Amino acid sequence: MDYFLIEGGQRLGGRIPVGGAKNSGLKLMVASLLSEGPLILSNVPDIADIRTMRSLLSQLGLDVDEVDGPRKLSLGGAIASVEAPYDIVSRMRASILVLGPLLARVGEARVSLPGGCAIGTRPVDLHLKGLEALGAEILLEGGYINAKAPDGLKGGRIVLPFPSVGATENILMAATLARGTTEIVNAAREPEILDLANCLNAMGARITGAHSGTILVEGVERLHGAHYSVMPDRIECGTYACAVGMTGGDVLLEGGRMADQEAVIHALREAGVTVTEEVDGLRIQSDGYLKGIDLTTEPYPGFPTDMQAQFMAMLSVADGASTITETIFENRFMHVPELNRMGAKISTQGRSAVIRGVKRLSAARVMATDLRASFSLILAGLVAEGETMLSRVYHLDRGYEHVEKKLSACGAKIRRVQQSK
Repeated sequence: MDYFLIEGGQRLGGRIPVGGAKNSGLKLMVASLLSEGPLILSNVPDIADIRTMRSLLSQLGLDVDEVDGPRKLSLGGAIASVEAPYDIVSRMRASILVLGPLLARVGEARVSLPGGCAIGTRPVDLHLKGLEALGAEILLEGGYINAKAPDGLKGGRIVLPFPSVGATENILMAATLARGTTEIVNAAREPEILDLANCLNAMGARITGAHSGTILVEGVERLHGAHYSVMPDRIECGTYACAVGMTGGDVLLEGGRMADQEAVIHALREAGVTVTEEVDGLRIQSDGYLKGIDLTTEPYPGFPTDMQAQFMAMLSVADGASTITETIFENRFMHVPELNRMGAKISTQGRSAVIRGVKRLSAARVMATDLRASFSLILAGLVAEGETMLSRVYHLDRGYEHVEKKLSACGAKIRRVQQSK
């Protein structure tokens, strides 16, 4: 099992390329189930979750081929199986999104209840109720979702009680091939939703309002292949911005876009980090002096839960006290004990955390507990005195590509060590 060794105290300078968005690339790959294609995707991130999704789609019968490397994929073909098995779905929650496209295209799906990071309960009831509103018949049995649409799906009006990203995506994809018009009210508004809608429209779908909270989908008989580029990863961009904010320095995040992450940029600036939009990305500058701020995670366009752990690490060395309230997931403070092992002063009560900034952190042996928390410990290691050892980095590999290379190129002292089994 690999681990990282990180020696703190280095300022960062240079350029870091922002990869394709994990939270978009996975969904665009699933969209290929709606057509024999091929759907040609470029700017695909080279991460473990993408490889898991490739395995799942291949098992369902699709041809998934690399075009000049792993960052460009060709996906398409006939569906040979409608079962998404437990051994794959349990490793990645996004696998649940094959449910809607399978129902829409072949009228049947058998999908294991999902797994993913252990950051709290994330029930799929909104997915299922939305698909039932489109005419699906659903039975939960033996840990599987057994769904059928013997007469095909038909359009309907679906009001989500919460703007769930996953439910919005599942319903949106299913609705593209449903008869009639579907209206999704209180839909998620994340940039990745718009990216998915734009890709589906390139495949022949008729979708409007994908960034407005009310999405209209006029069903079509079939979709076709297309070429599409995955949007830049706004969470990766924000994560590296926190790294520069903590260490001090000057880094251009190539491909970063201000419009995708206004809440994160506002929080960075409030904490004392300079963010400037340039032609080819976002320039992040910091003298290493940070101020405490208060944050609350919210659905987009609010502050994203996927940036909570990284900001907590950054604020642990800020001047003064900060508070972070987590409203999305109830178990997303598992990184707190590990940060405290490194000298942070963080206390939690329910869904809130109080961070009292300290002047310095100390290196320690720590372990990752989930995807985003793993990078919060790297951030802490970048400013800690001594050498930090971070284990369980397989969590990190699910969503960040070539971390040690990107950081090392900007002056950080970080290396991956491959541990024999």
